[in-house]
Amino acid sequence: MKKSLTKEDVRGKVVLITGASSGIGEHIAYEYAKRGARLVLAARREDRLLAVADKALKLGSLDVKVIRADVAKVEDCKQLIEEALNHFGHLDHLVNNAGIERHGLFEDINQITDFVPIMDINFWGSAYCTHFAVPHLKKTKGKIVVIASSASWSPTPGLNIYNASKAAQVSFFETLRTEFGGSIGVTIVLPGVIESEMANSVMLAQSGLGVLPVESTGRCAKAIVNSACRGDMFLTEPSWVGVGFLQKVLCPELFEWTYHQHFVKRMRKLMKEKLV
Repeated sequence: MKKSLTKEDVRGKVVLITGASSGIGEHIAYEYAKRGARLVLAARREDRLLAVADKALKLGSLDVKVIRADVAKVEDCKQLIEEALNHFGHLDHLVNNAGIERHGLFEDINQITDFVPIMDINFWGSAYCTHFAVPHLKKTKGKIVVIASSASWSPTPGLNIYNASKAAQVSFFETLRTEFGGSIGVTIVLPGVIESEMANSVMLAQSGLGVLPVESTGRCAKAIVNSACRGDMFLTEPSWVGVGFLQKVLCPELFEWTYHQHFVKRMRKLMKEKLV
């Protein structure tokens, strides 16, 4: 799919955003609202969704539908799409944003099943929603926006299952883009460290990611919506994060050695000091 030379005007178009109660999803809602889009906001916390909806209307959204849903449940995802269609009649953009993270070195995990929800929400949640949305997105020649992560290629110790879920997400939507052949646009977003509930001070300290610059959620969301409206295939935000990918490709041994030295040893030290 070629990138459009002009930005899509989303005024009046219907945009469904999962994980819209906070973080990147919340601010993506505000960016679409400023452009006059009609919104379907989904998450598990309905009270937070209502607050986001109220602000989105004040920012310029023409209409907002709030739906409580758990994307880890296939029935919720089916109902989510059905309710969106019943309210608005069609769907133009699907933003697969819902995601969770859990931290821990793999050999230190006591209950491996505690990490199953990461794959259920991050990967299967986006696959479920997409499955039910595809027939409707084809009718509108719509778009899918996937909030993946630079973790899909960055082997950050302690984020093992999370990294895997994001790598699966990227591979899945690259394949779908090939299958669609341009009938549905797919923009895959690879954010670095972005201010959010997941990227809080405790998580950053535990993982060793606190040494990296943290981008504001608002700035990231603006870049994402601009990218989706341009029809980009990929967006790395902030752009400097792509330097790490280049280092990994050119010097994989040095890249992994550096990660081990910085992240694993730091985590072991923190655990010894009982800070983790």
